Amino acid sequence: MNKTDRMLAIVLELQRKEVVRAEDLAAVFETSVRTIYRDIQALSEAGVPVVGATGQGYSLMKGYFLPPVSFTAEEAVTLLIGTDFIEQRFDTEYGDLASAAGRKIEAILPEQVRENASRVRKSIKLLNTSKDRLQGEEQAYIGQLRRAVLEQRKISFGYSKPRQEADGSHRSVRTARPYGLVLNRGAWTLVAWCELRQEIRHFRLSRMDGLTILDELFEVPADFDLQAYQPEDDRNIIVRIRVDAAIANKVTESGNYYLEATEDRADGRHMTFRVRQPDDLLQWVLSWGAGAVVLEPEALRNLVREHAAGMLERY
Repeated sequence: MNKTDRMLAIVLELQRKEVVRAEDLAAVFETSVRTIYRDIQALSEAGVPVVGATGQGYSLMKGYFLPPVSFTAEEAVTLLIGTDFIEQRFDTEYGDLASAAGRKIEAILPEQVRENASRVRKSIKLLNTSKDRLQGEEQAYIGQLRRAVLEQRKISFGYSKPRQEADGSHRSVRTARPYGLVLNRGAWTLVAWCELRQEIRHFRLSRMDGLTILDELFEVPADFDLQAYQPEDDRNIIVRIRVDAAIANKVTESGNYYLEATEDRADGRHMTFRVRQPDDLLQWVLSWGAGAVVLEPEALRNLVREHAAGMLERY
Protein backbone atom coordinates (compact mmCIF):
# COMPACT_ATOMS: atom_id res chain seq x y z
CA MET A 1 0.00 0.00 0.00
CA ASN A 2 1.49 3.35 -1.02
CA LYS A 3 1.47 6.42 1.20
CA THR A 4 -1.53 8.09 -0.46
CA ASP A 5 -3.71 4.98 -0.18
CA ARG A 6 -2.58 4.45 3.41
CA MET A 7 -3.44 8.02 4.43
CA LEU A 8 -6.92 7.68 2.93
CA ALA A 9 -7.36 4.39 4.74
CA ILE A 10 -6.26 6.00 8.02
CA VAL A 11 -8.92 8.70 7.64
CA LEU A 12 -11.55 6.01 6.98
CA GLU A 13 -10.36 4.12 10.06
CA LEU A 14 -10.58 7.27 12.18
CA GLN A 15 -14.02 8.03 10.77
CA ARG A 16 -15.17 4.52 11.65
CA LYS A 17 -13.90 4.55 15.25
CA GLU A 18 -13.97 7.20 17.96
CA VAL A 19 -10.34 6.85 19.07
CA VAL A 20 -7.50 4.82 17.51
CA ARG A 21 -3.99 4.38 18.86
CA ALA A 22 -0.97 4.78 16.61
CA GLU A 23 0.11 1.25 17.58
CA ASP A 24 -3.21 -0.16 16.37
CA LEU A 25 -2.99 1.74 13.08
CA ALA A 26 0.54 0.45 12.58
CA ALA A 27 -0.68 -3.11 13.11
CA VAL A 28 -3.59 -2.68 10.69
CA PHE A 29 -1.42 -1.24 7.91
CA GLU A 30 1.64 -3.38 8.71
CA THR A 31 4.00 -0.46 9.10
CA SER A 32 5.93 1.25 11.90
CA VAL A 33 4.48 3.58 14.52
CA ARG A 34 6.93 6.24 13.34
CA THR A 35 5.41 6.03 9.83
CA ILE A 36 1.93 6.47 11.29
CA TYR A 37 3.13 9.59 13.13
CA ARG A 38 4.38 11.02 9.83
CA ASP A 39 1.10 10.16 8.08
CA ILE A 40 -0.94 11.84 10.81
CA GLN A 41 1.22 14.95 10.53
CA ALA A 42 0.77 14.99 6.75
CA LEU A 43 -3.00 14.66 7.14
CA SER A 44 -3.08 17.56 9.58
CA GLU A 45 -1.03 19.71 7.21
CA ALA A 46 -3.49 18.82 4.42
CA GLY A 47 -6.39 20.20 6.49
CA VAL A 48 -7.81 16.98 7.96
CA PRO A 49 -8.77 17.84 11.57
CA VAL A 50 -7.03 14.98 13.42
CA VAL A 51 -7.06 15.36 17.20
CA GLY A 52 -4.41 13.60 19.28
CA ALA A 53 -4.74 12.81 22.98
CA THR A 54 -1.65 11.65 24.89
CA GLY A 55 -2.02 8.08 26.09
CA GLN A 56 -5.34 7.62 24.27
CA GLY A 57 -4.89 7.95 20.53
CA TYR A 58 -6.16 9.88 17.54
CA SER A 59 -9.67 10.89 16.53
CA LEU A 60 -11.37 13.12 13.98
CA MET A 61 -12.91 16.39 15.04
CA LYS A 62 -16.66 15.97 15.47
CA GLY A 63 -18.64 16.94 12.43
CA TYR A 64 -15.90 16.09 9.94
CA PHE A 65 -16.78 13.58 7.24
CA LEU A 66 -14.70 12.39 4.34
CA PRO A 67 -16.30 13.20 0.98
CA PRO A 68 -17.72 10.17 -0.91
CA VAL A 69 -14.97 7.87 -2.15
CA SER A 70 -14.80 6.20 -5.54
CA PHE A 71 -14.65 2.44 -6.03
CA THR A 72 -12.50 0.42 -8.37
CA ALA A 73 -14.23 -2.29 -10.40
CA GLU A 74 -12.85 -4.95 -8.05
CA GLU A 75 -14.04 -3.10 -4.94
CA ALA A 76 -17.50 -2.63 -6.47
CA VAL A 77 -17.71 -6.33 -7.34
CA THR A 78 -16.75 -7.23 -3.77
CA LEU A 79 -19.61 -5.12 -2.41
CA LEU A 80 -22.12 -6.43 -4.96
CA ILE A 81 -21.22 -10.06 -4.28
CA GLY A 82 -21.74 -9.26 -0.61
CA THR A 83 -25.28 -8.09 -1.34
CA ASP A 84 -25.89 -11.30 -3.33
CA PHE A 85 -24.70 -13.35 -0.36
CA ILE A 86 -27.00 -11.52 2.06
CA GLU A 87 -29.97 -12.04 -0.27
CA GLN A 88 -29.33 -15.79 -0.19
CA ARG A 89 -28.40 -16.39 3.43
CA PHE A 90 -30.46 -13.87 5.41
CA ASP A 91 -34.16 -13.25 5.98
CA THR A 92 -36.45 -11.48 3.52
CA GLU A 93 -36.11 -8.05 5.17
CA TYR A 94 -32.31 -8.02 4.99
CA GLY A 95 -32.48 -9.59 1.53
CA ASP A 96 -34.61 -6.72 0.26
CA LEU A 97 -32.29 -4.19 1.89
CA ALA A 98 -29.26 -5.86 0.31
CA SER A 99 -30.91 -5.77 -3.10
CA ALA A 100 -31.69 -2.06 -2.70
CA ALA A 101 -28.13 -1.36 -1.52
CA GLY A 102 -26.76 -3.18 -4.58
CA ARG A 103 -28.85 -1.02 -6.91
CA LYS A 104 -27.61 2.14 -5.18
CA ILE A 105 -23.98 1.05 -5.50
CA GLU A 106 -24.44 0.35 -9.21
CA ALA A 107 -26.20 3.69 -9.71
CA ILE A 108 -23.34 5.81 -8.35
CA LEU A 109 -20.55 4.01 -10.22
CA PRO A 110 -18.97 5.79 -13.19
CA GLU A 111 -20.02 4.14 -16.45
CA GLN A 112 -16.62 2.59 -17.17
CA VAL A 113 -16.29 1.17 -13.65
CA ARG A 114 -19.89 -0.09 -13.79
CA GLU A 115 -19.19 -1.89 -17.09
CA ASN A 116 -15.96 -3.41 -15.77
CA ALA A 117 -17.68 -4.47 -12.56
CA SER A 118 -20.49 -6.06 -14.55
CA ARG A 119 -18.02 -8.14 -16.57
CA VAL A 120 -16.18 -9.33 -13.47
CA ARG A 121 -19.43 -10.07 -11.64
CA LYS A 122 -20.70 -12.21 -14.53
CA SER A 123 -17.66 -14.43 -14.12
CA ILE A 124 -18.56 -15.24 -10.49
CA LYS A 125 -21.67 -17.09 -9.36
CA LEU A 126 -23.09 -17.95 -5.96
CA LEU A 127 -25.17 -21.10 -6.21
CA ASN A 128 -28.35 -20.72 -4.21
CA THR A 129 -28.78 -24.39 -3.33
CA SER A 130 -31.44 -25.82 -1.04
CA LYS A 131 -28.71 -26.28 1.57
CA ASP A 132 -27.91 -22.56 1.53
CA ARG A 133 -31.40 -21.13 1.16
CA LEU A 134 -33.37 -20.43 4.32
CA GLN A 135 -36.50 -22.50 4.46
CA GLY A 136 -39.95 -22.01 6.03
CA GLU A 137 -39.93 -21.10 9.69
CA GLU A 138 -36.16 -20.70 9.74
CA GLN A 139 -36.46 -17.79 7.32
CA ALA A 140 -39.10 -16.14 9.49
CA TYR A 141 -37.21 -16.84 12.72
CA ILE A 142 -33.95 -15.18 11.73
CA GLY A 143 -35.69 -11.81 11.30
CA GLN A 144 -37.48 -12.15 14.64
CA LEU A 145 -34.31 -13.22 16.40
CA ARG A 146 -32.36 -10.30 14.95
CA ARG A 147 -34.87 -7.92 16.48
CA ALA A 148 -34.88 -9.80 19.80
CA VAL A 149 -31.08 -9.55 19.97
CA LEU A 150 -31.09 -5.82 19.20
CA GLU A 151 -33.97 -5.06 21.58
CA GLN A 152 -32.55 -7.42 24.24
CA ARG A 153 -35.84 -9.28 24.71
CA LYS A 154 -36.12 -12.78 26.06
CA ILE A 155 -37.52 -15.49 23.83
CA SER A 156 -39.38 -18.76 24.27
CA PHE A 157 -39.31 -21.67 21.83
CA GLY A 158 -39.50 -25.43 21.45
CA TYR A 159 -36.27 -27.21 20.62
CA SER A 160 -35.78 -30.69 19.19
CA LYS A 161 -32.57 -32.66 19.62
CA PRO A 162 -31.41 -36.01 18.24
CA ARG A 163 -30.77 -37.27 21.77
CA GLN A 164 -33.47 -37.86 24.35
CA GLU A 165 -34.06 -35.51 27.26
CA ALA A 166 -34.21 -36.86 30.82
CA ASP A 167 -37.95 -37.54 30.43
CA GLY A 168 -37.38 -39.62 27.30
CA SER A 169 -38.60 -37.01 24.81
CA HIS A 170 -36.57 -35.34 22.08
CA ARG A 171 -38.20 -31.93 22.50
CA SER A 172 -38.04 -29.35 25.28
CA VAL A 173 -39.34 -25.81 25.77
CA ARG A 174 -36.69 -23.19 26.45
CA THR A 175 -36.63 -19.60 27.64
CA ALA A 176 -33.44 -17.83 26.60
CA ARG A 177 -31.65 -14.51 26.37
CA PRO A 178 -30.46 -14.17 22.75
CA TYR A 179 -26.90 -12.82 22.49
CA GLY A 180 -26.26 -13.19 18.76
CA LEU A 181 -26.56 -15.19 15.54
CA VAL A 182 -23.78 -17.20 13.90
CA LEU A 183 -23.71 -18.62 10.37
CA ASN A 184 -21.62 -21.79 10.55
CA ARG A 185 -21.16 -24.10 7.55
CA GLY A 186 -24.38 -22.85 5.97
CA ALA A 187 -26.49 -23.31 9.14
CA TRP A 188 -27.74 -20.45 11.34
CA THR A 189 -27.18 -20.91 15.08
CA LEU A 190 -28.42 -18.77 17.96
CA VAL A 191 -25.99 -18.12 20.80
CA ALA A 192 -28.06 -17.51 23.93
CA TRP A 193 -28.17 -17.85 27.69
CA CYS A 194 -30.49 -20.77 28.37
CA GLU A 195 -32.48 -20.33 31.57
CA LEU A 196 -33.20 -24.06 31.72
CA ARG A 197 -29.51 -25.06 31.64
CA GLN A 198 -28.23 -21.87 33.30
CA GLU A 199 -25.40 -21.43 30.80
CA ILE A 200 -24.68 -20.24 27.27
CA ARG A 201 -26.06 -22.72 24.75
CA HIS A 202 -26.18 -22.93 20.94
CA PHE A 203 -29.50 -23.55 19.17
CA ARG A 204 -29.79 -24.38 15.49
CA LEU A 205 -32.67 -22.43 13.97
CA SER A 206 -33.72 -25.46 11.93
CA ARG A 207 -34.53 -27.32 15.17
CA MET A 208 -36.61 -24.52 16.71
CA ASP A 209 -40.40 -24.21 16.66
CA GLY A 210 -43.04 -22.01 18.25
CA LEU A 211 -40.73 -19.02 18.62
CA THR A 212 -42.22 -16.25 20.78
CA ILE A 213 -40.61 -12.89 21.54
CA LEU A 214 -41.33 -12.05 25.18
CA ASP A 215 -41.85 -8.60 26.72
CA GLU A 216 -39.27 -9.26 29.42
CA LEU A 217 -35.96 -7.47 28.82
CA PHE A 218 -32.44 -8.59 29.75
CA GLU A 219 -28.92 -7.17 29.72
CA VAL A 220 -26.03 -8.77 27.88
CA PRO A 221 -23.08 -9.27 30.29
CA ALA A 222 -20.54 -6.48 29.88
CA ASP A 223 -17.75 -9.00 29.30
CA PHE A 224 -19.54 -10.88 26.50
CA ASP A 225 -18.26 -10.20 22.98
CA LEU A 226 -19.78 -12.34 20.24
CA GLN A 227 -16.85 -11.68 17.88
CA ALA A 228 -14.34 -12.88 20.48
CA TYR A 229 -16.55 -15.63 21.93
CA GLN A 230 -15.12 -19.14 21.71
CA PRO A 231 -17.33 -21.95 23.03
CA GLU A 232 -15.73 -24.65 25.12
CA ASP A 233 -14.74 -27.59 22.95
CA ASP A 234 -16.14 -30.70 24.64
CA ARG A 235 -15.60 -33.08 21.71
CA ASN A 236 -13.36 -35.53 23.54
CA ILE A 237 -14.10 -38.82 21.76
CA ILE A 238 -11.84 -39.75 18.82
CA VAL A 239 -13.45 -41.66 15.94
CA ARG A 240 -11.46 -43.22 13.11
CA ILE A 241 -13.13 -44.32 9.90
CA ARG A 242 -11.79 -45.89 6.71
CA VAL A 243 -13.56 -45.15 3.43
CA ASP A 244 -13.03 -46.84 0.08
CA ALA A 245 -10.82 -44.96 -2.37
CA ALA A 246 -13.64 -44.91 -4.93
CA ILE A 247 -15.74 -42.59 -2.74
CA ALA A 248 -12.98 -40.94 -0.70
CA ASN A 249 -13.15 -37.54 -2.40
CA LYS A 250 -16.94 -37.46 -2.25
CA VAL A 251 -16.90 -38.31 1.46
CA THR A 252 -14.32 -35.60 2.22
CA GLU A 253 -16.20 -33.00 0.16
CA SER A 254 -19.36 -33.65 2.19
CA GLY A 255 -17.76 -31.33 4.76
CA ASN A 256 -18.54 -33.16 7.99
CA TYR A 257 -18.34 -30.75 10.94
CA TYR A 258 -16.45 -33.21 13.16
CA LEU A 259 -13.66 -34.03 10.68
CA GLU A 260 -10.15 -33.37 12.01
CA ALA A 261 -7.73 -35.04 9.61
CA THR A 262 -7.45 -37.37 6.61
CA GLU A 263 -4.71 -39.68 5.39
CA ASP A 264 -4.62 -41.73 2.20
CA ARG A 265 -3.33 -45.27 2.67
CA ALA A 266 -3.16 -48.42 0.56
CA ASP A 267 -6.50 -49.68 1.91
CA GLY A 268 -8.38 -46.39 1.48
CA ARG A 269 -8.68 -42.98 3.10
CA HIS A 270 -8.43 -42.92 6.89
CA MET A 271 -10.42 -40.12 8.50
CA THR A 272 -10.19 -38.88 12.08
CA PHE A 273 -13.08 -37.15 13.85
CA ARG A 274 -13.66 -35.66 17.30
CA VAL A 275 -17.20 -35.98 18.68
CA ARG A 276 -19.12 -35.60 21.91
CA GLN A 277 -20.94 -38.93 21.66
CA PRO A 278 -20.25 -41.94 19.41
CA ASP A 279 -23.70 -41.65 17.82
CA ASP A 280 -22.90 -38.13 16.55
CA LEU A 281 -21.57 -39.84 13.42
CA LEU A 282 -23.93 -42.82 13.25
CA GLN A 283 -26.30 -41.57 10.54
CA TRP A 284 -23.42 -40.10 8.56
CA VAL A 285 -21.54 -43.43 8.57
CA LEU A 286 -24.67 -45.36 7.59
CA SER A 287 -25.27 -42.98 4.68
CA TRP A 288 -22.08 -44.26 2.98
CA GLY A 289 -23.15 -47.89 3.21
CA ALA A 290 -20.42 -50.54 2.91
CA GLY A 291 -18.00 -47.91 1.59
CA ALA A 292 -17.25 -46.68 5.14
CA VAL A 293 -15.90 -48.80 7.99
CA VAL A 294 -15.60 -47.64 11.60
CA LEU A 295 -12.21 -48.59 13.00
CA GLU A 296 -12.79 -47.15 16.48
CA PRO A 297 -14.31 -46.74 19.00
CA GLU A 298 -15.97 -50.09 19.53
CA ALA A 299 -19.10 -48.37 20.84
CA LEU A 300 -19.76 -46.83 17.41
CA ARG A 301 -18.94 -50.11 15.66
CA ASN A 302 -21.60 -51.79 17.80
CA LEU A 303 -24.15 -49.11 16.99
CA VAL A 304 -23.53 -49.56 13.26
CA ARG A 305 -23.95 -53.34 13.63
CA GLU A 306 -27.23 -52.91 15.50
CA HIS A 307 -28.69 -50.53 12.92
CA ALA A 308 -27.46 -52.66 10.02
CA ALA A 309 -29.13 -55.71 11.59
CA GLY A 310 -32.35 -53.75 12.05
CA MET A 311 -32.28 -52.66 8.41
CA LEU A 312 -31.70 -56.24 7.27
CA GLU A 313 -34.77 -57.39 9.20
CA ARG A 314 -36.90 -54.89 7.30
CA TYR A 315 -35.80 -56.09 3.86
